[in-house]
Amino acid sequence: MNSLIMSRRAFGAGVVSAAALAALAACSSDSTGGGADGVVTALGTEPQNPLLPTNTNEVGGGRIVDLLFAGLYSYAADGSVVNEVAKDITTTDNQTFTVTLNEGWTFSDGTPVTSDSFIKAWNYGALLSNAQLSSYFFEPIQGFSYDADSELTGLKKVSDTEFTITLNAPQSDFPLSLGYSAFYPLPESAFADMEAFGENPVGNGPYALSKWTHNERCELVPNEKYTGPRKAANKGVTFVFYTDNDAAYADLQADAVDVIDAIPDSALSTFKNDLGERAVNQPGAIIQCFAIDVNSEHFKMDEEGRLRRKALSLAINRKEICDTIYYSTRTPASDFTSPVIDGWSEDVAGNEVLVFDEAAAKQAWADADAISPFSGSFTIAYNSDGPHKTWVDAVCNSIKNVLGIEAAGQAYATFKELRTDITAHSLTSGFRSGWQGDYPSMGNFLGAVYRTGAGSNDAQYSNPDFDALLDQAAQTTDQAQATEVYKQAQTVLFADLPAIPLWYQNGFGGYSTKVSDVQFGWNSTPLYYAITKA
Repeated sequence: MNSLIMSRRAFGAGVVSAAALAALAACSSDSTGGGADGVVTALGTEPQNPLLPTNTNEVGGGRIVDLLFAGLYSYAADGSVVNEVAKDITTTDNQTFTVTLNEGWTFSDGTPVTSDSFIKAWNYGALLSNAQLSSYFFEPIQGFSYDADSELTGLKKVSDTEFTITLNAPQSDFPLSLGYSAFYPLPESAFADMEAFGENPVGNGPYALSKWTHNERCELVPNEKYTGPRKAANKGVTFVFYTDNDAAYADLQADAVDVIDAIPDSALSTFKNDLGERAVNQPGAIIQCFAIDVNSEHFKMDEEGRLRRKALSLAINRKEICDTIYYSTRTPASDFTSPVIDGWSEDVAGNEVLVFDEAAAKQAWADADAISPFSGSFTIAYNSDGPHKTWVDAVCNSIKNVLGIEAAGQAYATFKELRTDITAHSLTSGFRSGWQGDYPSMGNFLGAVYRTGAGSNDAQYSNPDFDALLDQAAQTTDQAQATEVYKQAQTVLFADLPAIPLWYQNGFGGYSTKVSDVQFGWNSTPLYYAITKA
């Protein structure tokens, strides 16, 4: 709820709408931090879609969905798995799993959470004709199809509190994924009108939706029927959709907003001093890239396209950009995953394409021109309601100076508008992408973004060799062996470069003097439910 690219997810720091100016003004003038009587206010973005768990794969909607719903598992701050609705999940072969639910769980409307709540929700998410963005997550389950509507035959109800999951093949990290939003349950009422439900969802998580004012804010209140480990420690959470991060940061300093998880470029050099112990800067499961649709002229999956993507990557001085712009809140990338994920290594064959090499970049571009001359400008699309202009300009200037071509940013007013064009595959040059982990696994960073047909595969990349290596890693029960196979899969990516890794992003932000117990999780998202406010 992988955004950057999406699922959470395609993540977009900043905001989504100019209409939020009115809300911003109100927030800035509120001396109570925008949330009186224990309500925590937080930086948010307008969700791309109605709040359906299987169709939410960007951070704006994802952080809300994660508070409205509870899955079989949830993730602790360090990424470890915690039982939530599940009492137990067992297997003897990593292919068939028996799920036993805790008794007494209900949705916020009082209806029970049963095996059917999961089975029906997952079948809805997987069904081809429903075109859900997170349908990819159901691919391992028997019965899933990319070609026709098909029931997940691998889901079998045993009782109201027990069901089984049978996969097409053993997959050692499958249980890790079951805390992700695609696997949340739905009440029976959702299936009458799914779009209407998404506008006013009824969940089983620690909060319930009170009011969603589009392009302004989303107000959540504690769900008194929730009995899991994420019990709300506050009187509610209100996400305010700011139009720019400078305004959000100013409000934070004025105690007019309580928690932000994005620092504007203008404050990166000072925010640690400004906020002191209220500043957050820690490793996170986020990688920033830019992608290029492999169906675009000059950038197809052929020799010319591979040479051009290689040239672009070699032309970028990542270290200089991280040092001069980001003040130790970014680290140059050496792979496609994240240093906080088990198995990460900076030693991946082929990753020399991420090292700045002016001569090699010029040569690769010239070799591509010998195949088919390039004309016009290379652009990188980004949303201007987030802190991206500075790095996009820096990357484009590096490309321009090294390759001698025109290169510039292509600004979109909102993250939502950018995502709309990305998912419609209407962009023919570069576009901001990346990944915020859905669950703590290398397979999530690789499969959800680059596997053929994956919901977050915005570059429309397809390589059977890569897909086969993902399958091999997933079916390997020995974790060390699986890690080596994932490294091989990344070597394939480095040869093709459907996306060009730039740097790993720390989880950073800050909080007001009015709140306590603020903690950012493994994926750099604040644990909103744990925040206390007098």
